[in-house]
Amino acid sequence: MYNSFMRNNFENDLISLDKIGIVYNSNSNGYENAVETIKCELSRHNINFVVNPIDNMDNSVTLALVVGGDGTLLRAARYYASFGTAVFGINMGRLGFLSQSSVDEISSSIKQILDGQYNCEERLMLSANPGRLSALNDIVIKSESFSRTARLFVAINGNNVCDYLADGLIISTPTGSTAYNISAGGPILVPRLNAFIIVPICPHSLNARPLVIPSNEKIVITSADNSKRLKIAADGQNLYSVPENTPITIRKHRNRAKILMLNDKSFYSVLKEKLYWGMTNSKK
Repeated sequence: MYNSFMRNNFENDLISLDKIGIVYNSNSNGYENAVETIKCELSRHNINFVVNPIDNMDNSVTLALVVGGDGTLLRAARYYASFGTAVFGINMGRLGFLSQSSVDEISSSIKQILDGQYNCEERLMLSANPGRLSALNDIVIKSESFSRTARLFVAINGNNVCDYLADGLIISTPTGSTAYNISAGGPILVPRLNAFIIVPICPHSLNARPLVIPSNEKIVITSADNSKRLKIAADGQNLYSVPENTPITIRKHRNRAKILMLNDKSFYSVLKEKLYWGMTNSKK
């Protein structure tokens, strides 16, 4: 039987295993088998657990094992950030960049967690107002009519910085730098950096480039055309229609998401394994 606290070898943090939550997305094919495998492994080590769907998470758990794709993990991470609870992803989707385990690796991954072979990383999050939205990956701003371009003014700490004519803007965290940001031509940031990325989507100017700024900056975005309403998307999941003549304020969220990372799967190894970073086609 394992102790109820397991030591993090990197930071000597203690993560309680008194009550582990198994969170699943019922829309993920094969989630039942994954959940059963996790239950068997935890029961074998006499670990207390509860099982909940993503729509009804338990805030009393001390660690959440999340079964699903990146979208499921993002939703769980945002929710548990309010309670300081770490999440660990078991991928049932296509890419699963944030997840540390596949279904075939469940047994070995749980053993590593029980043995303390992990690092609990705190990840920056974004908040956006109006709408009181939170995001672990990114905030995306577009015209309410998504087929139209928008002219957007960006001010940072009260200084007018950019005037974009584009399909929209992405404000990304380092965690989200491998998501929509990279597709729009933004840079990849190591997750532990305290910075955000501002990236125009399909800008109508060759001198419109991504901008990396410190995470303590205050970003205010306004529309040049007051008759056009804007829409905000947080992590591609939560949408909010911005009233006319209303500026959008984006800043660092007061909470940080906690992601459990296995020692043998660094950010750089995952970058190479899942995005084939720096590899020629012949080496894939």
